[in-house]
Amino acid sequence: MTVTLSPKFQIVIPKEMREDLKLKKGMKIELIPLKGNIILVPVKRLEDMMGTLKGMDTSNIREKTDRNI
Repeated sequence: MTVTLSPKFQIVIPKEMREDLKLKKGMKIELIPLKGNIILVPVKRLEDMMGTLKGMDTSNIREKTDRNI
């Protein structure tokens, strides 16, 4: 998908992509420069992250005694 940079250096994210990514007005988006490209990453609120690690395998998590602190 191609967008055009406006004279004010703004872009419009197409409606289909906004809907697919569930982007809302006022959301923060992180811009990450990477090897001459720009990656746009929606910043999620901490409240929205609740439960995302449910069922995670914690058997391989190191204890403080395993670290070089």
